[in-house]
Amino acid sequence: MYIDLKNSIDNSKLKIAANMIEKGKIVIFPTETVYGIGTNGINEKAVARLYEIKRRPLNKPISLLVNSIEMINMIAKDITDIEYKLIKEFLPGPLTIILKKKNIVPDLVTANSDTVGVRMPKNEIALKLIEYSGVPIATPSANISGKTSGIDMKDIMKDFNKKVDCFIDSGPSEIGVSSTVVQVIDGKTHILRHGSITEEEIKNFSRNLS
Repeated sequence: MYIDLKNSIDNSKLKIAANMIEKGKIVIFPTETVYGIGTNGINEKAVARLYEIKRRPLNKPISLLVNSIEMINMIAKDITDIEYKLIKEFLPGPLTIILKKKNIVPDLVTANSDTVGVRMPKNEIALKLIEYSGVPIATPSANISGKTSGIDMKDIMKDFNKKVDCFIDSGPSEIGVSSTVVQVIDGKTHILRHGSITEEEIKNFSRNLS
């Protein structure tokens, strides 16, 4: 299925795609950073298919996209004050924060780690998909592992034609750079992957805490 949302958002079509995600189908959709390829993040069989289609090594975890603090609390536990402040400061936005996971999150998602990457995208289409599906969406970037992250649907469709269940096209990605990944360790915020939120922004956040 191909859904063209380059000019306007069609909620009825998004609900169809969200229903696919809830049932464990694979959908490619936009975020503000790059396109994501996603499925129901608490459905282990669906996540296994996602790994297979993307050719992603099983030792590389997949982050979960959420649309609310309630959904974060559904999948993560023991969230510290600093982690909540990071969430409040940068989400929705291009930040992925590593949190302790709850048992609802399959080990396959986290590569058997006790932590999970959590992101709340600043993109209306992505947020509506999460809302309408009612589940966190396991979402790596829409590319075959090892290739450049997907920012243009034409290139993405070449890689995934007939392999996924739905493509949602909203035009070229707004930012075009993956999210910054952070983890709070011993009360300090560490950058694990540099992205569109700069190191200086993270440092300013940390300075303002003290």
